[in-house]
Amino acid sequence: MTPKGFEEYCRKHAAEMVDLKFVDLLGSWQHCSYPLGAFTEEVFEEGLGFDGSSIRGWQDIHVSDMLAIPDPSTAVLDPFFEKPTVSVIANIVDPVTREDYRRDPRHVARKGEGYLKKTGIADICYIGPEPEFFIFDQVRYEQNQHTGMYQIDSVEGAWNTARFEEPNLGYKPSFKGGYFPVSPTDTYHDLRGEMVYEMIKVGIEVEAHHHEVATAGQSEIDMKYAELLRMSDCFMWYKYITRNVAKRHGKTVTFMPKPVFEDNGSGMHTHMSLWKAGEPLFAGDKYAGLSDMGLHAIGGILKHAPAILAFAAPTTNSYRRLVPGFEAPVNLCMSARNRSAAVRIPMYSANPRAKRLEFRCPDPTCNPYLAWTAMLMAALDGIENKIDPGEPLDRDIYEMSEEELAEVPKTPGELEEALKELEADHEFLLKGGVFTEDVIEAWVKWKREKELYELYLRPHPYEFHLYYDS
Repeated sequence: MTPKGFEEYCRKHAAEMVDLKFVDLLGSWQHCSYPLGAFTEEVFEEGLGFDGSSIRGWQDIHVSDMLAIPDPSTAVLDPFFEKPTVSVIANIVDPVTREDYRRDPRHVARKGEGYLKKTGIADICYIGPEPEFFIFDQVRYEQNQHTGMYQIDSVEGAWNTARFEEPNLGYKPSFKGGYFPVSPTDTYHDLRGEMVYEMIKVGIEVEAHHHEVATAGQSEIDMKYAELLRMSDCFMWYKYITRNVAKRHGKTVTFMPKPVFEDNGSGMHTHMSLWKAGEPLFAGDKYAGLSDMGLHAIGGILKHAPAILAFAAPTTNSYRRLVPGFEAPVNLCMSARNRSAAVRIPMYSANPRAKRLEFRCPDPTCNPYLAWTAMLMAALDGIENKIDPGEPLDRDIYEMSEEELAEVPKTPGELEEALKELEADHEFLLKGGVFTEDVIEAWVKWKREKELYELYLRPHPYEFHLYYDS
């Protein structure tokens, strides 16, 4: 869509307002709205100014002026405003140098796609994520000098079988029992369906939706694979739509990886494949129907997985999910069908066009532009250096001895460990200028100072159980 076509699109939908969106360093959308009359064709060249010092992880106050340049190809009618409003995603530019802003995550993803083409290895990276989330009826939390607590509730919560509901009809999915019963146990079919219909309206292709394993409304909506940058934009819409549809119905959605103790967490298994000239490159006659290139791509992802997880499992809560016993992929190895392996090769179809790898460690708190670009860069490093992925783990891990399991490399046990891995292993990310030292340093600094150190300072409620009468 051209700038002129953008105006015609707005007129066609009787939209008199434009909502400009862009993504901050950590992966949240920011927005500002403008009357259509102020959104002239010149805006697509000159941009719109905003305060970059108020955006997480971006500019200092003495260099705060930034420009947002709308990308007209991203224009869609926003589903959640009372009056017709066209939303458009922006790229960020420095107003002095007129260069793309290095800490704009969308810029990193654009550079990743450009670098892929430049290598000559492939021309398209397809991404197909499986984001999971919880639908709660209520959440309460507080943390101050004298209180530390959280409380969640769900009409589907297994803990509510005895709640007075006038009447309580039962049908509560048990812990680890949510995959995937029909109604009336699954009470969220229509709500998820409404989310899907809204996604379709903004151009997202949806493959399926269903209840997930955990109790308390855990759900999954799967999008059809798309090119990396396009899928990153789609995932931002995905989060926006699920949250706002839930709010319409007095519900709340969270993408926290582990909000429920002793039940499965929410991951975002990410399928990836490389294509060139319309042909898939990961299909072959090697293990699990993969090509040498596919195996080497897995080798690169497994080698760099601890560093990738600083972006792909980027919260302290992420490592409450990445623990043994909850279908979490803590083993840094590959397997054709074993879901406890970090990389799985789906075997549902023998069609070469369906051959792909599935990296199971990411979770939906990640910034997709950074996490998926890091995955791409690791896969390319594996291909370029012919990295061996090692022997597959095709056994039931529950039948393996502790000695055998100890030989399998594991994911980091906490965010601090992943950040240290990123600091020690990020040369593969810097190739082609895709990531920069500045982006990596800003990411690590924010995570340490604004999240890790803040958490370290605060007593945990369970510590009172452990130590109050010590």
